[in-house]
Amino acid sequence: MVDPLKPFIESSNIAGDPAALRARAKRDGYLFFRDFVDHDAVLNVRRQFVDILERHGWLDDGTNPLDAVSTKPFRVEGDADWWPIFDDFQRLEEFHALAHDEPLIAVLDGLFGEKTLVHPRNIGRIIFPNTPTTPPHQDYIHIHGTPETYTAWMPLGDVPRELGGLAVLEGSHVLGLLPVRPMAGAGGSGIEALPDGREWRTSEFHRGDALLFHSHTVHRGLDNATSDRIRLSVDFRYQGVSQPVTQTSLTPHLDRFDWDFVYAGWKSDRYKHYWREYPLTVVSADGGGYQAKTRDETA
Repeated sequence: MVDPLKPFIESSNIAGDPAALRARAKRDGYLFFRDFVDHDAVLNVRRQFVDILERHGWLDDGTNPLDAVSTKPFRVEGDADWWPIFDDFQRLEEFHALAHDEPLIAVLDGLFGEKTLVHPRNIGRIIFPNTPTTPPHQDYIHIHGTPETYTAWMPLGDVPRELGGLAVLEGSHVLGLLPVRPMAGAGGSGIEALPDGREWRTSEFHRGDALLFHSHTVHRGLDNATSDRIRLSVDFRYQGVSQPVTQTSLTPHLDRFDWDFVYAGWKSDRYKHYWREYPLTVVSADGGGYQAKTRDETA
């Protein structure tokens, strides 16, 4: 467990003040918004997510699927029976649409001082009770492109303290990239030695909350200390459209399939290949450096 756990500083009251958002993000490395994202949209994605879990037999019989109750043997990302769940969730149109929540994009436009590029490489998280959670890490090593990329972590429903959530190491984004070593949990690696003198922050989460943090901000998952509740959340990533973006950030998560597979059955074309409308600088990560590619090479 992370200790001490001080509450997040809430930023909903400065959502319409880009200068204040930039100053706070520069100081703390994160922004926390309470009751900010469309409640109905979040609930809809949760409902579809638990329907998938129920269909694949991951939830306890006779329980309300929305409660995500499970005393089944825990699974972690990469298990053989994980992939059918992953594939079904990646194909949900409403899941990808949630990344484009209008009030959140307005905040990000102000933070970046330009139009926001929503990365299409969206991630859904399933955390069983008493399983290895995500170790302390920085997202940049998985993203590259511009360091000025922000992750939005959103719970798909209320996350009381015993269900865990996410914690950030306040101000750690100014330390640069820290050495890592292999660790259990999502991502497979974590910070080798955590810096002293900085405070961990977290809060209980509710449906509609959103936590934004810089790609260099150290953060970690908190243990799901319940005996029978699955924690569900999503990760979305954002940057300014003028900044370099890696080709992998424009492909489906884990590259298991192409966009045609994802889009099959969607009712609208609104969020299909939307990033192709922008004159992006697409790059490839190469030992921390970048090799620019033309649009013709990446279309």
